[in-house]
Amino acid sequence: QFFVFCHGLLQLSQLLVSGYLKSSISTIERRYGLSSQTSGLLASFNEVGNTLLIVFISYFGSRVHRPRFIGSGALLVSLAGFLMSLPHFITGPYEYDQSVTSTFSNITDLCQPRGPGAWANLSHASCTPHASRENHEVLLVMFVAQALLGIGGVPIQPFGISYIDDFASERNSPLYLGILFSVTVIGPGVAFMLGSAMLRFYVDIDKAGAAEVQLTNKDPRWVGAWWLGFLVAASLVALSALPYFFFPREMPKEVGEVLHTNTLGEFPPLLSGFPVVLLRNLRHPVYLLVVLAQVNISAMVAGLATFMGKFLERQFSLTASLANMIIGAVNIPGAMVGIVVGGAILKRFQMSLRQCSAMCVLGMFLCLLLAFPLLFLGCPTQKVAGVTVSRYRQLRPGWAWQGIPRGGHTPTTGTFLGCHCPRRAFNPICGSNGIEYISPCSAGCRIVNIHTDNSVLNYTNCRCILEEGLAGSAKPGTCSTGCSHLFLPFVILSCLAGILASTSHTPSFMLILRSIQPEDKSFAVGIQFMLLRVLAWMPGPVLYGSAIDTTCILWERRCDRKAACRYYDNTLFRQR
Repeated sequence: QFFVFCHGLLQLSQLLVSGYLKSSISTIERRYGLSSQTSGLLASFNEVGNTLLIVFISYFGSRVHRPRFIGSGALLVSLAGFLMSLPHFITGPYEYDQSVTSTFSNITDLCQPRGPGAWANLSHASCTPHASRENHEVLLVMFVAQALLGIGGVPIQPFGISYIDDFASERNSPLYLGILFSVTVIGPGVAFMLGSAMLRFYVDIDKAGAAEVQLTNKDPRWVGAWWLGFLVAASLVALSALPYFFFPREMPKEVGEVLHTNTLGEFPPLLSGFPVVLLRNLRHPVYLLVVLAQVNISAMVAGLATFMGKFLERQFSLTASLANMIIGAVNIPGAMVGIVVGGAILKRFQMSLRQCSAMCVLGMFLCLLLAFPLLFLGCPTQKVAGVTVSRYRQLRPGWAWQGIPRGGHTPTTGTFLGCHCPRRAFNPICGSNGIEYISPCSAGCRIVNIHTDNSVLNYTNCRCILEEGLAGSAKPGTCSTGCSHLFLPFVILSCLAGILASTSHTPSFMLILRSIQPEDKSFAVGIQFMLLRVLAWMPGPVLYGSAIDTTCILWERRCDRKAACRYYDNTLFRQR
C-alpha cells in the first residue's frame, strides 16, 4: 500500500512536469519569440525519448531491480524539470516597449518628431550576435530537457504497474491500478491549475521590484513566471523519487498467496517472435480499426491540450492564467467524468463487443453534433491599423505615411506624420475611434498621462485618431472584441462534447482486449501505445501548431527571423 501511495505521488508529479509546459506554452512563445509550430514540436518532443526506449524497457521487465529503475527514471525527470526553467536564469530580463522610461529602458515609444534618434539604435541593439546565440541556447536547453523528460518517464509506468500486479493480491490489484489510472487523469488538470497560479506572477519577479513593472496581467505584453512552475514540479518529483531506492526487489505477496513473478523468457526468443505477433495483430481488422480510431482522437486531444489555452486567450481576450483555470477546472474534469460514466455503463449492462462499438460510435456522433456550433462561437479579429484596416481611412488629406505595407517586412523605422516609428515597437493601444494601434507612435500620439503609481492613464494628441477633425486620444491595452457573451456557451459546449467523446474511452479498450488472443494481450496493448505515440502524440501538437501559424497576420521580427505571432485572423484560427 505504501508503494501504491508513493507511485501515485510520483505519477502525479511527473505529469505536473510534462503537463505544465502545455499550460505555459503561449507565455514561452511570447518570451522567446517562438512560432506555434516550434512550440508544438517542443511540446511533443518528450515522446521521442520515450518511444525509442519503451519497447526495450518493457522487455527487460522482471530481470532488473524495478523500484531502483523507477527511482533513477524519476531523478532524470526531475533534472529535466530543472533544465526547463534554466533559460530564465541564463537570459537577461524580459524587455518590452513602453512609453515611460524606467530602469530597463530609457527609450519611449511616443511619436518622436525629431528624427529616428534613439529609435534607430533600438532595432539594431537588440540584434547583437549574443542575442541570436542566446535564442539558440534557449531552444537547445529546452529540447534536451524534453528528451530527458521522455527518457526518464519510460520505466515509471510499466515497471510500477507490473510490480504492483506481481505482489498485490488478485482481489486488490484492480483497485490499486484504478487508483493509479485516476491519478494519470487528474494530473494534467492539476498541471493547468499550477500554470494558472504561476502565470499571475511577473516573469522577472526575481530580477525586478514590483514598482518597476508597469504591466498588468491583462496587458498583451505581459509574460508570467512560466519558470516557477517547473521548479515546483521538479522538486516534487525529486522528493517522490527518494523512497524507491529503499523498496526491495521483490515483496512477499499480499495476504499470503503464492508468489509468482512473471519472469519473462530469454531476450532473443522474444525478439524472434516479435514480427510474427506484430503482423498477426495488425492483420486483425477489429484491432486495427479501433487503434486507428484511437489514433485520430488522441491526435486531436494532443493538439487541443497544447493549444486550447492559447486559443481561449486569443478568441475571448482572456489572461493566460484564466484560460488555464478554465481548462484545469472544467474541461479536464469533464473528460474524467466521461471516462467514468463510460466504464459504469459498460459494467452495468455487461455489453457485448458489438454493443461496445455501437456505444463508441454513438458517443462520437453526439460529440460531433455538440462540437459543430464551436466553429461559429468566437470573436472577430480586432480592427488593427495597418494590419486589418487601412491607416489611410483615418487620415486628413495631405497627411502621409511612408513605411509599412500590410504584413510588414520593412525597414526598421517608418515615418508617419513626421513620427519615426520602429518596426518592432509593440505596445498596443486602443484609440477612441475603436481601432487598435500597434504602438502609441503608430497612432501619432505625442503626450502620455501617468497615474500616481507610474502606470499609464491614457495617450492624447494622437494625430491619426480623428475625433471631429481633431487629434484624438487612446487608452493602453488592446481593444475588446466585444463578444464576451459567447465565452460561456463555448465553455459549456466544449465541456459537454469532451464528456461525450470520453465515454468511448473504456469501451474502445475493451474492444481491443477482447478481440485478440489472450497470450497477445500485453503485447497488443504495447503496440497500441506505440502507434498512439508515433501517429498521434508526436505529430498532433506539431500539426496543430503549423495550422495555427497559417492564420497569423502580423509576425514579430527578431534579428530578421520570424518570432512569435502578434495578431491572428481569429475566424481562420477558430475554423482551422
